Amino acid sequence: MTPDAFKASLANAEPPQGVSVPLVALWWAAKGDWNKAHVIVQPVVGPEAAWVHAYLHRLDGREIGNAAYWYRRADKPFGKGSSEDEWNQIVAELLGGGNG
Repeated sequence: MTPDAFKASLANAEPPQGVSVPLVALWWAAKGDWNKAHVIVQPVVGPEAAWVHAYLHRLDGREIGNAAYWYRRADKPFGKGSSEDEWNQIVAELLGGGNG
C-alpha cells in the first residue's frame, strides 16, 4: 500500500486490512478519534508503536512530557513540524517508503 492509498482510505468507514497496528492507530487519529487510536496503540511494544504513541501525545498537547518519553522510546526526535507533516512522515516510513 502506498501512502496516498492509505490516505485515500480515510474516506472509508474502517481502516484498510493488512496494515500494522500502529498504522491502524494513525488511521483512527486522522479520522478524529484520538481515544480509539490511543487504546489501539498503547499495548503494542516496539519503536513503531512508540513513535505513533508519541505523535498522539504531541497531538493531544496536554502531556508533552509523556510525548517526549515516547519519542525517546521510538528513538525519534520530538516532532517539530505540523502534526499533518509528522502524520505523513510516520505513514510513509511505516509503509516502507520513508527515510525518517
